[in-house]
Amino acid sequence: MIQLSYSLVIEATSDPAFFGFYAPDLPGFTGTGTSVDDCIERARVGMIEHVALLVERGMAVPPPTPHPTVTVQNERRLADAAGF
Repeated sequence: MIQLSYSLVIEATSDPAFFGFYAPDLPGFTGTGTSVDDCIERARVGMIEHVALLVERGMAVPPPTPHPTVTVQNERRLADAAGF
């Protein structure tokens, strides 16, 4: 079972050993990994640390996602996002 507090988006790049990830419901949370499994583990630990940092700084913490999902997709490049 994948134990995440927030949904996660993992983006594959043209380099088979480089993935980026972010949590859409946890502002400012991003990271990189060498595989999908590596990203999930880094995100699991990183989400805990990120929330602790938000609390420490007195910032708003979004409520955990009741049924978090993991989406794996190709990276969105700037030109793709702009519609070019």
